[in-house]
Amino acid sequence: MNVVVCVKQIPDPAVPGELNADHTLKREGKLILDESDSYGVEMALQLVEAAGGGEVTLISMAPNKEVSGLRTALAMGAAKAVLVSDDALHGADALTTAKVIAKSVERVGGVDLVLAATEATDGYTGTVPAQVAALLDWPALTFAKHVEINDGKVKIQRQTEAGYDDVEAPLPAVVSVTAGVVEPRYPSFKGIMAAKGKPVDEVTAADLGLSGDDLTAHQNIVSVEAAPAREAGEKFEDDGTGFEKIVAFLDELKVI
Repeated sequence: MNVVVCVKQIPDPAVPGELNADHTLKREGKLILDESDSYGVEMALQLVEAAGGGEVTLISMAPNKEVSGLRTALAMGAAKAVLVSDDALHGADALTTAKVIAKSVERVGGVDLVLAATEATDGYTGTVPAQVAALLDWPALTFAKHVEINDGKVKIQRQTEAGYDDVEAPLPAVVSVTAGVVEPRYPSFKGIMAAKGKPVDEVTAADLGLSGDDLTAHQNIVSVEAAPAREAGEKFEDDGTGFEKIVAFLDELKVI
């Protein structure tokens, strides 16, 4: 069982973010592993262990050949990583990112399953996993709260507002997992030391066969404005008809 995990390296969310002149997020300096991707890494490790063999490979796209976040995931137990670092990818949109990941999966070769978070905490588009599946022409199983592999098929419980749906598809496939699908392990000291020697294949867009129109972003950030201050709520003095006002308010919001 060979599993690829898409991991994003992001600026530390505990530090106020800064924007470049083109309104994109500044990503200079040390980047950390997106917490939402730690669930995919742990899920992959457990699936490989349950299969009795195979390995976990990480794929990440980051500027300046940054590997700090990758090393965290490698310390958890992943075997190796592919890092795509290229100035041509600055400001890449979701589709361009999906193209890079799909080509990276093909570069790894022999992949049975691709795992990803439902969305990155610094982007929130939530479209990349499905786009990767479409580019690879593989099934896409999304919002998984439970994942298992049996008889050449991947079976998931898809999180819904009412509970979950049982969904299955033949391998290879792309699965996006929700936070809480498993409890991520903490990297041990031994794992941290071992991660320093694990291979990271550093490639450019050209190495993946991408150029020209493949790298043209299909969205631009025109402007950024501060969110408006929250306004004070409306207050009612209950004169015995308070419940009617509440019902009318909820009806106006189409809640009831």
